[in-house]
Amino acid sequence: MSGDSFRNRRNGFTTMDGGEGGKPRKFSNGKIIGIVVTALVVIILLFNSTYEIKEQEQAVLITLGQAAAVTEPGLHFKIPFIQQVKKVNTTIQGFSIGYSSSSNEVIADESLMITSDFNFIDVDFYVEYRYSDPVKALYASQFPLEILRNISQSCIRTVIGSYPVDDVLTTGKNEIQAAIKEMIIERLEIQDIGIQLVNITIQDSEPPTAEVMEAFKAVETAKQGKETALNNANKYRNEQLPSAQAKADGILKDAEAKKTERINEAMAQVARFDAMYQEYIKNPAVTRQRMFFEAMEEVLPDLKVIIQSEGGDVQTIYPLESFTGNSDSGSDSASGSGGSAAASSSTADSAEGN
Repeated sequence: MSGDSFRNRRNGFTTMDGGEGGKPRKFSNGKIIGIVVTALVVIILLFNSTYEIKEQEQAVLITLGQAAAVTEPGLHFKIPFIQQVKKVNTTIQGFSIGYSSSSNEVIADESLMITSDFNFIDVDFYVEYRYSDPVKALYASQFPLEILRNISQSCIRTVIGSYPVDDVLTTGKNEIQAAIKEMIIERLEIQDIGIQLVNITIQDSEPPTAEVMEAFKAVETAKQGKETALNNANKYRNEQLPSAQAKADGILKDAEAKKTERINEAMAQVARFDAMYQEYIKNPAVTRQRMFFEAMEEVLPDLKVIIQSEGGDVQTIYPLESFTGNSDSGSDSASGSGGSAAASSSTADSAEGN
């Protein structure tokens, strides 16, 4: 019987008589608890000894208080309970200044600013940033984003306060954005909190109230009218200047021609006078008489001579043509002859007297 019991126990069967050899073997509670605890520890160790870094993430591995950056993506191992891992998202992120990005409502305390010409204006900005150093981002400051926000607001108000309202509303936005970005980057380098500014843009800029907005629109309309008037004036000037310049050139050329003509004429008169003077030096009397006759030839043809008779009662007018031999006919011719003789004799006498 004992042999059957041994075989049955070996084969996994129990005896029917309830003997000692037929009782099942029991495990102790302590062994079961130990197995369970061991399994749990193994599972915890397996799951807590690895961590994964994604493509757009960086991690900070902390070993007994010492932090080190882990930048390579993929699966990494760590010592459980001794090393800790904190992950940082390195993608480009952003926040708004002057309005709520979720509800799109204006935040007056952030958007209301004053310009260099003492005008109030509402300006909204959007700031883009990324974590450049995960260790500094976690441990250099407690609230790095609040520091970035405060620096951004300070730089924005400083730059906006140095520009007139027209530049903020219209043409100066790009220059203002560049100046703000440069100032923020300089201050972040001083703070060194592991955050890098990517970009800052003006989302919107407008006057704070409807009345002021209407006034600005009226001013812009007036400026556009001014520019239109200036453009028209410049167009008219460009059309008129060539013709006026041509007239001025013509007047100058005529004046130059007259100037040259007068100079040449004066030079000729001087040369003629010099030549006459040379002749006068050689024969003063003959030259003087010739000059007198030439002067009379130029003057007398345009004169009418009145001769009084010897009795003193009758006056006769003789045209000068009779002196040149161009008298018409009849008594006029005869009278002209007598008159010519008298005039000739008086002329001769005057010449001799001279």
